Amino acid sequence: MSLNRPLGQCFRSTRHDRILHLPYRTLATTTESPSTPEATPPPPPDATSAEKAHRYNPNLVHTSRTEKKLIATQNQYPIGSRRRRAALATSTNIPFSQLPYQCFQEARKVLLEDRAEKVREVEMMRERIAKLEAKGSRLGEGEGEVERRKREHQIRSMRKRLEDWKILADINDPLVKKRFEDGMGDMTKPIYRHLSDLQWRTYKRLVLMQRITQMNVVPDVLQSIDPTYSTSIRFADSHKVPHGEFVHSLLSEKPPVLTIQPYNAGDRLVTIAIVNPDVPNVERDAFDYRCHFLACNVKISPTDTTVDLSALDPETQVLQSWLPPHVQKGLPYQRHALFVLEQNPETLNKTYSSPSSPGTLNLTDMKSRKPEVTQREKFVLRSFMDKFSLQPRGVDLFRAKWDDGTAEVMERAGLAGGDVEFRRKRVEPLPYQRLKGERFR
Repeated sequence: MSLNRPLGQCFRSTRHDRILHLPYRTLATTTESPSTPEATPPPPPDATSAEKAHRYNPNLVHTSRTEKKLIATQNQYPIGSRRRRAALATSTNIPFSQLPYQCFQEARKVLLEDRAEKVREVEMMRERIAKLEAKGSRLGEGEGEVERRKREHQIRSMRKRLEDWKILADINDPLVKKRFEDGMGDMTKPIYRHLSDLQWRTYKRLVLMQRITQMNVVPDVLQSIDPTYSTSIRFADSHKVPHGEFVHSLLSEKPPVLTIQPYNAGDRLVTIAIVNPDVPNVERDAFDYRCHFLACNVKISPTDTTVDLSALDPETQVLQSWLPPHVQKGLPYQRHALFVLEQNPETLNKTYSSPSSPGTLNLTDMKSRKPEVTQREKFVLRSFMDKFSLQPRGVDLFRAKWDDGTAEVMERAGLAGGDVEFRRKRVEPLPYQRLKGERFR
C-alpha cells in the first residue's frame, strides 16, 4: 500500500530541519527546588570584544569580499597568495614538510640526498676559488700579464659555476617553491632571484618588449635594448602604471616613484633618464627630444628597489629636475620613455668619474665640460650614453595627451603655450582626385 506523499515524507525523515531550531528541554526525575537561584543572563559583550570578533586574519582571508573588508576596516593587505590563504583556512594546521603522505615524504628524502650532493659541490668549488686567489696573491708582481688574465678569467668562470650550483641545490625543494609562490621569497638568496627573473621573463618582459616595439621607442630613442632589470612606475601613490598607459596630467605633475628590480647580486649605481621623443618643432616641421628627468648615482640592489625621484639629492644626483609631461591641444599623444643605465666602474668614463668612489659620476664636471650633452632640450640619449660609457639595463614607457588639467599644470610649472592649439594643415587634393564638378572650375 502506497502512502500519501506528505505522510510518507514524515515517516521517511529521521530529522526535520525546523525542529533543529526549536528550544527543547530534557526530562528530569526531580523537580527544581524553589530555593535554586534563577540563572543570570551572560553580560553583554563590550565594544572591544565585539570589535575583535569582526577582525579578519590577513593569513586566512581568501575571498574577494573578505579581502576588501580587511583592507577597508583594518588597513592591512592579505599575506601571500590566495591559494595559500585558502589552504590554511580550510585545512588543519600541519606544517608543509610534515604532510602525512608517504609518497611525498619518500620523494623529499630523494631530494634531500640530491641537495646534499650539490652542497658538497658548492664547498669544493669554494675551496678551489680560494686556492686560486691565494696563488695570485702569493705570486704578486712576479706573475705575468697573460697568466694573470688567464687566472682571473678562470676565477670568473668558477664563480659563475658556483652560483649555478647554489641554484641547482634548491631548485627542486618544495618548501622553496612554496615560499616563492606565497610571495615570501628572500631576494638575498640566488634561488629566489633566479625564480623571480624566470617569472618576469615568462610574461611581463614579453609584454614590455611588445609595447616598446609597437610604439617605436626602439629605434626612435635607442637603436636596441635587452632589458635585464624589471621596472614599474607609480604616480601619486596610485596603482602601478601599465607599460604604455595614458597618465592624466594632474597625476604626472609630481615626480613618480619607481621600482627597479635587478636580479643579480650586489649593489650598483644607475642613471635614470626620462625622454620625450615627440616634441614638435614648428620651424623644421619635425620632432625633437626633450629630457623630463635626469639623475645619476642612484643606488639600487635586489632588496633595495624603490626609488623616489622627489627624494634624490639635487647636488650629487639630479642633473635635470622633474618637468611635468604636457601635450598642447591638437597634438597627438606623446611617448615618455624611461631608461635605467648602469654605471659600471670598469667601463665608466674615468674623466667624469670620482676617484674616491668608483662608479660615481661627478655632476659638476659633467655640467661644466659637456653642457650640450646634459641639456634638457634636444637631449639625445645615444650621445649621453656614449660620452659617459653607460649601459642600458631597464626600460619603461607611459604616454601623455591633452586633457582637462594640462593648461593648469603648464601654468603652475611656468610653461608657455597652454593657450595654443595646433591644427592640421589642409592638403589640397590632386586634380584627378577631385570631385567631377570641381575639375572644370
